[in-house]
Amino acid sequence: MKVHHLNCISSCPLCGRLFGGHPSSLFKRGHLTCHCLLAESNEGLVLVDTGFGTRDVENPDARLSRFFLHMMKPEFRIEMTAVHQIKRLGFNPADVRHIVMSHLDFDHAGGLDDFPKAQVHMLLAEQQYAAAQKTWLDRQRFRPSQWSYQETWQMHGSDVGEKWEGFDAVIPIPGLRDEIALVPLRGHTFGHAGIALKAEEKWLFHTADAYFENTEMHPLHPHCAPGLRFYQWMMEKDRKARLQNQQRLRMLKSTGDGRIEIFCSHDVDEFERLAGRSAQIPAEKLVSAIPD
Repeated sequence: MKVHHLNCISSCPLCGRLFGGHPSSLFKRGHLTCHCLLAESNEGLVLVDTGFGTRDVENPDARLSRFFLHMMKPEFRIEMTAVHQIKRLGFNPADVRHIVMSHLDFDHAGGLDDFPKAQVHMLLAEQQYAAAQKTWLDRQRFRPSQWSYQETWQMHGSDVGEKWEGFDAVIPIPGLRDEIALVPLRGHTFGHAGIALKAEEKWLFHTADAYFENTEMHPLHPHCAPGLRFYQWMMEKDRKARLQNQQRLRMLKSTGDGRIEIFCSHDVDEFERLAGRSAQIPAEKLVSAIPD
């Protein structure tokens, strides 16, 4: 299975230096990717998370909260949306048969409306809690205006499943059983999940918002920039589970033999290493030059 790495619109939070990465000043904004995946499977194209979508770019005030628009300052560029990058890669967006969601935060689910016929997979707990809109922060992060086609959603329980690399209750996606699975990683949200994909000779483990910075995965001295640490604390639903899952990911990363590539949604260095290009550049089909 061939996998393409897409950055579906970066967020640029205030006080960039506090958010790690490359900004050298508190007065410059940070740069957080929205790392999504496009997989070429036997069942058609599969999209892992959607990032921000075209409707978010066209009318952000109607779809996103003022709180997060001001805090995160998304870099709205239509060519960075998943649907446009899929076209640049030479595919028809209508051929996206499945979308596998890690969770329903606004910066991960904004592109759902661009794929109205795709079957959308997520953990049942995520759908239930996001729809409940229990707290003020829930109403800011979970935006029902981004979910226009819920009749295509398929929810999966997290109480039964198979084991994968020591993680319990892993849920295979119907039709993609040996290639893609939801891995419950409760903490950031109650129904938060990582997505494991079998890509050629290794597994790609997209852990979404289980952590935010690659230095958090250091086996002995994990470190997180203060701004990111605060953001994770502010957004977490189950702190104990989130920290336990981070430790499990560290162990998996440190004991792995290269068969599993672990990465998160928002780390620029991870994205650029795996994508082989700047996070500022959309994916596109490479055309080899033919000499005269």
